[in-house]
Amino acid sequence: MISKKMGAAALLAFAGVAQAFAPQAGTWVVSSELNGEPGRGLSIDVQSNTFVMQMYAYEASGQPTFYLAVGDMVNDTVTAPLNQYRNGRSFGSGARSGVQTGSPGNVTVRFTSGITGFITFPGEREVAISRFNFGYGAVQESLRGLWTFNSMGSEGLQTDFVELRVPLRRTDTGNGLMADSAGRFGCEHQVSGSLAGSVLCVKVSSAGTLLRSYLMVYSVNEGEGYSVASSSSTQQMLSVRRITTPGGKGTGIVYKDADAEPGNPAALLDHISYLAQFGIVQ
Repeated sequence: MISKKMGAAALLAFAGVAQAFAPQAGTWVVSSELNGEPGRGLSIDVQSNTFVMQMYAYEASGQPTFYLAVGDMVNDTVTAPLNQYRNGRSFGSGARSGVQTGSPGNVTVRFTSGITGFITFPGEREVAISRFNFGYGAVQESLRGLWTFNSMGSEGLQTDFVELRVPLRRTDTGNGLMADSAGRFGCEHQVSGSLAGSVLCVKVSSAGTLLRSYLMVYSVNEGEGYSVASSSSTQQMLSVRRITTPGGKGTGIVYKDADAEPGNPAALLDHISYLAQFGIVQ
């Protein structure tokens, strides 16, 4: 059973210490500037050790501009020139390449998890940044879909592939459980108590006996944390991946069930008949 003494902050600390991590690719924001109004934004991607950040910002005159920073990540930190570009292709124009027009200085980014960190812009103090989650609120419906749960540790690799589709009532500390159709696996956002800000999941037997518990923090399609078998007190490192959205659309580069080509039942019958008659090895 997961100890209630370990809150979301402890979960993030555990996940960060247990393994090196790469920041989630996507839209990031300066946390203190997130007020619902237009402002500065960051597009961050890290592939292998190469960090790329595009930033949209403003000149002192109020004119919009953008910057590009490219550098190597070392111990979850990168420092790189923040380069400005102008005179590129505009809507309806012919071919025209932008040119670098200078740099206000270096930018330093240090990540504290896959979805949080700090940034120091030229001439500014260090401020917190975070992965901007604009599509998935911490609500029951956001947990609907296909998920994979992979935990690694002294028990070896433990994997669960589940489809969360049945909404159930809320617990005292959550806002509504989302379970599989068999009632064997369920997850809930924790909104109060020591685990507030995390997602708690459980797997039970057909008789209702607890088999494994999971605690994670996730953003968009990826999560991390730990799992514990009911027969053990040892934590397994947990990696979680959303395979489909609540609407059933695949989130990866392969899974696309809605657009699958139609099958061929006649061919199935033909092959079964042939192999049954002549054998599998030719």
